[in-house]
Amino acid sequence: MEAYRTAYVYVRNAFAGILSETDSGYSFAYDSEYLADEHATAVSLTLPLRTDVYTSKTLFAFFDGLIPEGWLLDIVTRNWKLSRKDRFGLLLVACKDPIGNVRIKEIRE
Repeated sequence: MEAYRTAYVYVRNAFAGILSETDSGYSFAYDSEYLADEHATAVSLTLPLRTDVYTSKTLFAFFDGLIPEGWLLDIVTRNWKLSRKDRFGLLLVACKDPIGNVRIKEIRE
C-alpha cells in the first residue's frame, strides 16, 4: 500500500503514529516506540492503542472531526486554495495546532 500523502500525529507533543492517504483509502499506525511508553494514550477512543494498522476507505472520523467548520473552513479553503472535499489536505494545513492534545504535522519533528 503506497502512501500518496503522509501526516505525522502527535499526542501531547509526543510522536504517536503515522496517518497515510493510500490508493485504497487511509491507514493509521501507532509508532512502536510510542506504544512501548507506559504513559502512551490513544489518539481517540475510536483508535485504541494497538500494534495492528487501522485502515478505512474514508478518513477516520476522529481526524475528520479536527478539521474546522463553517466560516473558519471557508477561510482555510480560500487561503490554501483547497477543495472542501480534500479532507486530508485540510487536515494537514488546518490541524497543526488544534484545540486538544492531538496535533498533525506534514514533517516529523
